[in-house]
Amino acid sequence: MKKILFIFASLFFILSSQAQDRMLSLDNVLQLAREQSPSALIAKHRFKNSYWQYKFYKAEQLPSLSLDGTLPEVRNGLVRENLGGITSYFKQNTVTFRGGLQLDQAVPWTGGSLFMNSSLEQTINYLSDSTYNQFLSVPVFIGFNQPLFQFNQYKWDRRIEPIKYEIAKKEYLSAVEKVSVDAINLFFGLLTAQVELRISEINYNNYDTLYKVAKGRYSLGRIGENEVLQMELSMLKAQSALERNKMLLADAMLSLKSFLRLKEDENITLTTPAPQFFEAVNNDLALQKAIANSNEYLDFERRLLEAQMGVNEARNYGFTANLYMAYGLNGKSFAFDEVYNDPSNQQVLSLGLKIPILDWGKRKGQIKMAESNEELVKTSVDQAMADFAQSVYLKVGEFNIQKNQVLIAAKSDTIAQKSYDVTKNRYLIGKIGVTDLNIAQTETDQAKISYINALRAYWVNYYQLRQSTLFDFEEGVDLNVEYQDIYED
Repeated sequence: MKKILFIFASLFFILSSQAQDRMLSLDNVLQLAREQSPSALIAKHRFKNSYWQYKFYKAEQLPSLSLDGTLPEVRNGLVRENLGGITSYFKQNTVTFRGGLQLDQAVPWTGGSLFMNSSLEQTINYLSDSTYNQFLSVPVFIGFNQPLFQFNQYKWDRRIEPIKYEIAKKEYLSAVEKVSVDAINLFFGLLTAQVELRISEINYNNYDTLYKVAKGRYSLGRIGENEVLQMELSMLKAQSALERNKMLLADAMLSLKSFLRLKEDENITLTTPAPQFFEAVNNDLALQKAIANSNEYLDFERRLLEAQMGVNEARNYGFTANLYMAYGLNGKSFAFDEVYNDPSNQQVLSLGLKIPILDWGKRKGQIKMAESNEELVKTSVDQAMADFAQSVYLKVGEFNIQKNQVLIAAKSDTIAQKSYDVTKNRYLIGKIGVTDLNIAQTETDQAKISYINALRAYWVNYYQLRQSTLFDFEEGVDLNVEYQDIYED
């Protein structure tokens, strides 16, 4: 029975250990990075923040209904009253209750606001010969408040806020592509470390075998002591490289697992991605998509609008006027059931003015500063647009030549490996010396790493191009996501 339990425990341990090993392809890493990497989660939360800011802006354009009340207000003291030109002071002891509803609506086109309210007030006086109630009602009161010759923030918000929200959408897509670029770099960082470790293991085993062969030849007097010492030195260097590459592999493994938020005890093995070549990208198409899709050009538009807004605000500084109009009904009674009977009219009309007479050139200075800032923004945007277009063309060029670079690196790797095999065999039969063997070994190692680096550059260039254009050149469609799934997550 103990033997059976031991066998089952051993099998469980083996299976659980094997479960910690995980084989990942480049596609697997990209998918995990987009779903659970810290950078992807940060991008989601930033978009959510922008979404709720936009929702707040939209809510400000809608009617708002509020309830206010006083429950209660107690006054006890002297109050001043003027009756027939004579000022007198009277003792007051009252309790007041008040409640009201108010509906407000902004008028974005003019910068004004409409309002409508209704209220009811009750005052209880305890100082008269007999306590009595007095009611004041405002069944309806409608008004309009309109600033004149003033800066209209609503007007500019209606133009800028939707652009800012579209920028947030594009920035999220761009951030996702940036996550892919980071994931690719970490993927190939670990893949390179794995390849270098395999190379160093093979090299160490080869040099250990060759060192033993060299010692045998030396004992037979076929080679000199110097060649044995060189072979021993090569073996020691291979051993040192093996230990260093183990450490580099552990560091690269930790970086990728941290980025993907994987378990620390989970061992990852990466598969080398097979070359997957897309059609060459057309410069004009890439620039067209960059202009239409990227957040860069939308941000240029936002900056220009905000500069224009600054000029408009400066020009409206100084002389101001405000028009206030209102009409309503009100009534009073000592009985609640009569307070709404036969209400009287109430009207308000007010026009306020503010005219600066002497400001020592303050308004003129503000206008000039705003106009100067607008020209500065225009110049910097023009330069940024040219630089952005140039960067897109550069990325297209880098991507289009990278396919050939991958093919050359793959061919070089194959040739270097065959050359090393031939050189190793020639060394074993004594046709060449250890120096030629070391050169061949170095060349084949470099060729393998160069191939991995060429693959890395190809995929990095492709996703950087996607990030600049927000366009999938493989499928021929614009990048997009279900934004509702993000802010409802």
